[in-house]
Amino acid sequence: MSQEQQPRGPLHGLRILEIAGLGPAPFCGMLLADLGADVVLVDRLQAGPEDLDLERHAVTNRGKRSIALDLKSPEGVATVLDLVANCDALLEGMRPGVMERLGLGPEVCLQRNPALVYGRMTGWGQEGPLAQAAGHDLNYIALSGALWWSGQPGEAPMTPPSLVGDIGGGALYLAVGILAGVMNARSTGQGQVVDAAIVDGSAHMLNLMLGLKSAGQMHNERGRSLLDGPHWYRTYRCADGRFISVGSVEPRFHKLLLEKLGLADDPYYANAYDPSRWETLHQGFAELFATRTRDQWCELLEGSDACFAPVLDIDEAAQHPHMTARGVYSRVDGVLQANPAPRFSATPAAAPGPVPVRGAAGEEILCDWNLR
Repeated sequence: MSQEQQPRGPLHGLRILEIAGLGPAPFCGMLLADLGADVVLVDRLQAGPEDLDLERHAVTNRGKRSIALDLKSPEGVATVLDLVANCDALLEGMRPGVMERLGLGPEVCLQRNPALVYGRMTGWGQEGPLAQAAGHDLNYIALSGALWWSGQPGEAPMTPPSLVGDIGGGALYLAVGILAGVMNARSTGQGQVVDAAIVDGSAHMLNLMLGLKSAGQMHNERGRSLLDGPHWYRTYRCADGRFISVGSVEPRFHKLLLEKLGLADDPYYANAYDPSRWETLHQGFAELFATRTRDQWCELLEGSDACFAPVLDIDEAAQHPHMTARGVYSRVDGVLQANPAPRFSATPAAAPGPVPVRGAAGEEILCDWNLR
């Protein structure tokens, strides 16, 4: 395959400057790099005492190129502004005001490049009473309401992985904002600031649930709604201590589930849509699923319209036949990671790129971006 035929992704030719940080901003940069953008990571000269330096394990830095600069020096700031003049977008995840104090705030950068899209990633947002407060994913989704339905009745809401806040409500909204801003800049020549706040994004993700709530299908009291109370939309422990999930929400799928379980004619499972019976029916399902191993339930239910899946840990997921058939996971330098998504028919993404060594591509970047 010639160089021109090599997969490069739909964002080939897009130049992104990312100021090194933690959490959702690096994930956004990784997503853009996965899809073919040239993402240049502005690293510190060396890791600070509070930095988590994962080196080759820093999957969210894959496919990027690193230049190491001292942003507290005039020379470092000048180099960043030169890079700003040659890129489409900048990503930063600092607390509000930090970039301004460095001399790299939006006003300065947009003077150097009026078409620049300046992406800002925070938890609370650039303004508001909490803008200057420290926080993490859990705090942001707690305030936005996105955490509320994560627990069972009578229990505290469960602390989820950072997928809901940092990734879903943060990085993905920043990526959409960057791409929308670039599209607008290419047609108007005018850049702008993208204020991507996790409280905003995670609240926006609730709109499906809010529609159901307005229609009377979701309730503030946990355990009384179609997606958090019934026995047909839960996880269950099996005889071997592993878990399965069932999600047969629609009546035809629920009917099939009961048929496969040999319960279609059992009067105990009649009136399944009566909320007053949900906890009782849940106990019945819990006792039943505890009688066989997870693999035995997979043999009976997996691949059917009963809406079933085993609950897998990451290593198991990477080896599952469906996931391997689609090539969802791979190992790069011995590190397990998920391959780029989504998939494109005409402009497929390349395989995941390597994690850069801090500052290793500095001269190469300056030459490629016409600064040497």
